Amino acid sequence: MPVSDICRRAGISQATYFNWKKQYEGVAPLEMRRLKQLEDENTKLRKLVADLSLDREMAQDIVRRKI
Repeated sequence: MPVSDICRRAGISQATYFNWKKQYEGVAPLEMRRLKQLEDENTKLRKLVADLSLDREMAQDIVRRKI
C-alpha cells in the first residue's frame, strides 16, 4: 500500500508519517503501548499537580486574608 494512501486514511501528512517513522523506527509494539500508557499517566499527573497547586494557592490566599 502506498504511503500516500496510508496518510490519507490516517488524516496526516506524508511529512508527519516520515517524522514518526524516523522517531519510532525500531520500537516494538509493546514498547509503543507502554509509551502511550506512560504519556497518558503523565498527562493525568500534570493535571493533578495543577489542581493541587491551585487549591494550595487558594488556601494560602484565605489564610492571608484572615491575618
